Amino acid sequence: MKKVLIALALIASVTFANAQNNVKSLSAAKSALEAAEAAANNAKKATKVATWLKLASSYMDAYNAPMGNGWIGAQAQELNLVMANQRPTSEENVEINGNQYVKKAYATADYYFNQAGQLAVIKVTKPIVEDALGKALNAYKNAFKNDPKATKTADIVKGIENIAEKYTQEAYDAYTFGDPAAASKFFEAAANAVADAPVSKFDGESVYNAGFTAWSAEDYNRAKTFFQKCIDNKYFGEEGDIYAKLADIADKQGDKEGSKNILEEGAKAFPSSQSILIGLINYYVSAGEDTERVFTLLNEAKKNEPNNASLYYVEGNINKELGKVDEAIASYRKCAEINPEYEYGYIGEGLLLYNQAYDIQEEAQNELDDAKYNALVDKFEAALKGCIAPFEKAIEVTKDDSLKPSIAEYLRNACYRFREEAGFQEKYDKYSKMVNGE
Repeated sequence: MKKVLIALALIASVTFANAQNNVKSLSAAKSALEAAEAAANNAKKATKVATWLKLASSYMDAYNAPMGNGWIGAQAQELNLVMANQRPTSEENVEINGNQYVKKAYATADYYFNQAGQLAVIKVTKPIVEDALGKALNAYKNAFKNDPKATKTADIVKGIENIAEKYTQEAYDAYTFGDPAAASKFFEAAANAVADAPVSKFDGESVYNAGFTAWSAEDYNRAKTFFQKCIDNKYFGEEGDIYAKLADIADKQGDKEGSKNILEEGAKAFPSSQSILIGLINYYVSAGEDTERVFTLLNEAKKNEPNNASLYYVEGNINKELGKVDEAIASYRKCAEINPEYEYGYIGEGLLLYNQAYDIQEEAQNELDDAKYNALVDKFEAALKGCIAPFEKAIEVTKDDSLKPSIAEYLRNACYRFREEAGFQEKYDKYSKMVNGE
């Protein structure tokens, strides 16, 4: 998920960087728009394609003018040169959706610079006209209607595609500001702009992004509409990701069987899709069905991502549930072999041995034969002592401080058993402090 969101942000930076605005002054843009609207309201002039092209262009100038001369991707130093006569009214550091920006407020727009010093977002605060893009699009549609000989089709298409790009930029900006619901509507507008004549194009990327951002906003019915539209138009996202998203929606809406069927359908079309494989694995594990099918899927997933330690963690958990202790430990240790910094492999092994120890202890408490009892105690202590090393390694490598007290709780309990042995009292004290947040 995060990967896709990051990709959206990267696409935005690549798509719109260096798209410098050559804008009219506010007063010139207002005057031109008033004249163009008056012409469009004149019955005689309203039948001419040039009238509507002029109106569309005027709306676009009105849309751009409040943004000033800045452009996405520009460095602050560059803007100091091209905007020498425009000074910000204020400047402050702000956090947006977990990211740090420098916000510079101008008369009609706020500029947000990322930590690399690049202009990332231009947010208009005082537009000349509301919904300038929608009005420009309508003007282009009227131009198309009033051009029966198609003499200006190329210009109209170019203008509409420019509007779609602007809607896409608005979508990325909304996403940057942590508003995926608004982003979804802008992506939808971008797709709709080019869907009809004269462009007549299915913009799968925008439709998918409209669904993805709706899904992020937990508006699942809306997301499902866009994802299904993608499938109907044979746009499946990266490696059939669209099926994984639809399956997730079905699962969240309580349709487990439907989720499974969608994933199975996707697996037939995209047998190497990692997102579909992971979705199927999660389904079979949670449903407790057909465990051999799970291992088949896991093996396919590991072929696609041999360096994904989490797949071996899942394999370890499945083996543990099936009572295959040695196989589970081997899977957990494979995690560390692939990625020594992946804490969950160590945690998985530690939990397995810790729980095994206390299962043995319970068995020992019910054993009346002294010899068998003593043998069980030895097994109990071996398992309990065995969990200490992987738990300690998990604490050492994890970067998630919230995990440490929970792991320390297991370590404290284990070390208490061996506190009479050299070094274990110190460990017990150490992990007690960690549990208590000291």
